[in-house]
Amino acid sequence: MESTGCPGGPEGMKIIVRVEKRMSTAGSIGRGVLAGIGGTAVMTAFQKVVEMPLTGRADSYAPAEAAESLLPTRTASPQSRKRLNYLVHFALGGMWGAAYGVAASAGLRGQKAVHAVFVTVYTGDVLLNTASGLYQPKQWSAQDWAIDIVDKYVQAQATGAVFDRFIDPTRPS
Repeated sequence: MESTGCPGGPEGMKIIVRVEKRMSTAGSIGRGVLAGIGGTAVMTAFQKVVEMPLTGRADSYAPAEAAESLLPTRTASPQSRKRLNYLVHFALGGMWGAAYGVAASAGLRGQKAVHAVFVTVYTGDVLLNTASGLYQPKQWSAQDWAIDIVDKYVQAQATGAVFDRFIDPTRPS
């Protein structure tokens, strides 16, 4: 922020000029990836502390299964499968965050961005995983749908909060 004297005005009167630099799209995407990783950490904690104890659901290895079906990789032990699972889990969360970064770069922030990104990315997630044979949503129960939607909505909300409040708090949300 700059402060300059006011020509022709009373002595001591100042005009405040606010200069905002718009972040590049790449910078916004990079910040989004970081926010997505943070949002994924929040979702994972939510799953372990709240959702899984309530529902009795076991750990999901869908991220590892996705990697093993799409990439030339196989895990040799339960520990390596768990490591691969977390790696892909957080990488996917980073991709959700990148989508939030794109929305922020386009001027969307706060709940509008969270909801736009959630609907877009969640729909793509279900369609892509169904097309690749990893998901079979026609066989999901109402509880399966609720768990999937709530867990990923927690991730979307946390990603938006991390981006807007911690990573890029100076921009309007």
